[in-house]
Amino acid sequence: MSETATARPSLDLGLVGNGSFGALLDARGRVIWSCLPAFDGDPAFCALLQPRLDGGDWSVELEDFSHAEQHYLDNTALLRTLLHDAHGGSVEQIDFAPRWRQHGRFYRPVMLVRRLRPLTGSPRVRIRLRPLADWGARVPERTWGSNHLRFLLPGMTLRLTTDAPLRLLRDELPFVLDRELRFVLGPDETLTRGLDDFVDHAQRQTSAYWLEWVRYLSIPLEWQEAVIRSAITLKLCQYEDTGGIVAAMTTSIPEAPGTARNWDYRYCWLRDAAFVVRALNRLGATRSMEEYIRYIFNLVAGEHPELQPVYGIGFEKTLAEDEIDSLAGYRGMGPVRRGNLAWLQQQHDVYGSVVLASTQLFFDRRLRQRGDLAMFERLQPLGERAFALHDQPDAGLWEFRGRSHVHTYSAVMCWAACDRLARIATRLSLSDRADYWRERADSIRARVLDEAWNPARGYFADAFGGERLDASLLLLADLGFLAPRDPRFVATVEAIGRELKRGDGLYRYIAPDDFGKPETSFTICTFWYIDALAAIGRHDEARAMFEQVLARRNHLGLLSEDLAFDGGELWGNFPQTYSHVGLIIAAMALSRPWQSAV
Repeated sequence: MSETATARPSLDLGLVGNGSFGALLDARGRVIWSCLPAFDGDPAFCALLQPRLDGGDWSVELEDFSHAEQHYLDNTALLRTLLHDAHGGSVEQIDFAPRWRQHGRFYRPVMLVRRLRPLTGSPRVRIRLRPLADWGARVPERTWGSNHLRFLLPGMTLRLTTDAPLRLLRDELPFVLDRELRFVLGPDETLTRGLDDFVDHAQRQTSAYWLEWVRYLSIPLEWQEAVIRSAITLKLCQYEDTGGIVAAMTTSIPEAPGTARNWDYRYCWLRDAAFVVRALNRLGATRSMEEYIRYIFNLVAGEHPELQPVYGIGFEKTLAEDEIDSLAGYRGMGPVRRGNLAWLQQQHDVYGSVVLASTQLFFDRRLRQRGDLAMFERLQPLGERAFALHDQPDAGLWEFRGRSHVHTYSAVMCWAACDRLARIATRLSLSDRADYWRERADSIRARVLDEAWNPARGYFADAFGGERLDASLLLLADLGFLAPRDPRFVATVEAIGRELKRGDGLYRYIAPDDFGKPETSFTICTFWYIDALAAIGRHDEARAMFEQVLARRNHLGLLSEDLAFDGGELWGNFPQTYSHVGLIIAAMALSRPWQSAV
């Protein structure tokens, strides 16, 4: 892929990380977003959101720059960028975050490693390492030694160890790149081995880790590259210290140009995380499920747990929302928000999300620690809450801030909690509990069928007694609430296609909300529609639409939350776990079987 120089920010970004932190690099290999020391920390690299001070990036500026090429090393999270100048000179840059198994655990420091070497000609470069502090509000204090720079950031000291001439880095002086240079940006610790030896070892070990991880994925025959890249991306969005999974790495990338729909997604939504777990489970990557269940059980306490829709990755319950003046925002489109008021909302589907994410533990014999009676007993209070709340108004999965209804999706997820508990009880030979939960599930199902079906319109509505449609109704068959060929489900899918589909994208809903009418296609909804088309027998149409969405990924195969209907530009926070979940599930549903190729 070639990229011509441009000052206009875009979401043509790559992600590197290791389960402790993540960094986003633009198409020239410039680090422009990274929160430290973890996903929810202070964005020391914040150029993506245009700090009012100079900096917030780590770049290699090539004199007389012409164009760049960029790709991941095959089946890994190592990013390779080639920079070309106008005179035939070129430079290779490789960026990665170390990750491998060592001493019985994973070595995954908050560390970014960069290798830089000349390929052709006599390229001249300027290296600029300019982290900022306090959300871009100030330049941190800087010190240096014989072969390192140190930056005093809030909560950590960041140290760059390098074999590049330090004066050239410190004063940002241009120089001819005539040999390979290595950079290790991480904790303020002295390396225990030589820099070149450490970097060589780290690249080999990290590459080997990802190649082995991918090797054991149960991928579909078709669209393998897209599925593998999505799976790696989901893996990189789990914070392994706790098991929490962030919805995205960023905050405040607007859902559409100039809109106030700017939200902070660097937290763990129980719903989104459950979708991630289900997608990785289908690929056979069950470790993420086990780590996420550990996260959940650290949140659930008492006999009557009250679950919020979203928590911090360190189990934080309060995610106070405020606006940051020191960052102008993506393309200057503020406000930039820190925190998310969704933690205050009632979203009743969360109970079903947690039970669904846990269910495979009771049925998958590959797992070392399978679900047992004690775990079932910890899940039952969630089922009780689901039953108690299934017919109560909430903000719904779209997190309406100004209205509440008894949302159909929320009620169906409450049914799913009771339904799965009945199945788990049967698995554990607890016949009384199985009967108990089956009765409750059947009661909710009857209520939904009666209250959510709109006979005059001939489809399921978004809320009890309602008339509107929303894309979450496309999940009724996937959740097992209705058979895929049930005429009521088919009619609902067809109605959604008529009312919410525009070109090759789907609105989540079209009725105005607290911020007006939605303007972009919500990518996960498009994938839900593709899945539903396949389920009701419109397989060829589903495949054609899937190919169109794949073509709108960025040059590295990554997706944000939203797509513009005109031109398919990426909008919304990035990379969006929801979107990559949708890609994986749709690919597995649509792919030809392996037997057709062997």
